Amino acid sequence: MEWLKKLIEKHTKDGKVDNDALMAEIKTEFPKNAVPKDTFNTLSEAKKKLETDVTERDKQLDELKKTAGASEELKKQIETLQAENKAATEKFAADLKDLTLTNAIKLAIAGKVHDEDLTAGLIDKSKLVVDGDKVVGLDEQLKGLQEEKAFLFKPAGEGENKPGFQPRVGSDGKGNNSDDKEQPASLRDAIASHLKQNLGT
Repeated sequence: MEWLKKLIEKHTKDGKVDNDALMAEIKTEFPKNAVPKDTFNTLSEAKKKLETDVTERDKQLDELKKTAGASEELKKQIETLQAENKAATEKFAADLKDLTLTNAIKLAIAGKVHDEDLTAGLIDKSKLVVDGDKVVGLDEQLKGLQEEKAFLFKPAGEGENKPGFQPRVGSDGKGNNSDDKEQPASLRDAIASHLKQNLGT
């Protein structure tokens, strides 16, 4: 979700988020950087919480500015609130990164393991790096698990996905191939394809 993080940073000045400008640009960029419906709902809730927190702090800043004079004490209070706004934005960005990694892991193992939640829990997210459409280090960890804990994985041919750990999303949103549609070639394409199937109407 690097795109959303950049938008938030772009529309944040002095610890204050320009919600109108942010929402306008999100509406423009969202179709290009879409995520599956369940992840989108989670992100939407997280964004709403961030906006609520920022709005509350903005109100506090306005109230402080209306009080008697811009004393040194008042300036310190404003600076503290602005720092809290910045911290809230940074936390939101970190949460988005975690959701991105979780989504990438689940897409990569869909249909290939007996227990997706168990297998996903064995992946060390701290060693993964989001690099555009790729999650660096995920392929290596999955291959390591397949060698060390082969019992987690379905026998060759039993899984519904093709060999390899590139995320693929088909018409049913679970990794199954669609009959008539070409498989997406990247994580972004896979996510966008899944969103179209779930939010197309």
